[in-house]
Amino acid sequence: MTELDLRSRLAAAAEELQLGLSDQQLDQLIAYLGLLSKWNKVYNLTAVRDPEAMLTQHLVDSLSLIPPLRRHADGRPLRLMDVGSGGGLPGVVIAICDPAISVTCVDTVGKKAFFIAQVAAEIGLPNLRAEHARVEKLRTEPFDVITSRAFASLADFTEWTRMHLKPSAVWAAMKGQHPAEELAELAQRAPDLSVFHVEQLQVPGLDAQRCLLWIRPAASIG
Repeated sequence: MTELDLRSRLAAAAEELQLGLSDQQLDQLIAYLGLLSKWNKVYNLTAVRDPEAMLTQHLVDSLSLIPPLRRHADGRPLRLMDVGSGGGLPGVVIAICDPAISVTCVDTVGKKAFFIAQVAAEIGLPNLRAEHARVEKLRTEPFDVITSRAFASLADFTEWTRMHLKPSAVWAAMKGQHPAEELAELAQRAPDLSVFHVEQLQVPGLDAQRCLLWIRPAASIG
């Protein structure tokens, strides 16, 4: 599949999700896909090797987060942390689609954090930064939203990142099938947290279940 074909499929997926992306943003996403494919040969950023599969399983999958994230932001600029970002998913995609969101991608693997920093420099994303650190050891300003994509169990994810959450801020965890066992574990380990919304994500071209779990401290409800 040529780069033009990939861009056409990406544009169709973005249109189906009603994202209203500009030509520049589509070009940036394709440039990111090219960098991910190129660096993956040396850095092992993802087990998916084929650019066409990367497009659907990684980029379009991450794009499915944008509509609910925009609804949550409601036009406000946000500070967002992407934990266990790997090759920058969904953090890089968010940074491209919504320049008003300041994105920090955190990963314990140095070469992955270096890759994300390189993407920010090459594509021109001043709202994107990378941190090579264990998230529970990281020192940084607190965030409005903390997200992850298949990073860890909900209980571990919230426990390790809780110190980085602003008052009245939320977690947004991307998962595959509805994680009933993880939710039961979360309720047991963190009874003061509220899973206040679970929504199904529609990923154009992907025949698999995806959901997004919104979580916040119960004390912040109201």
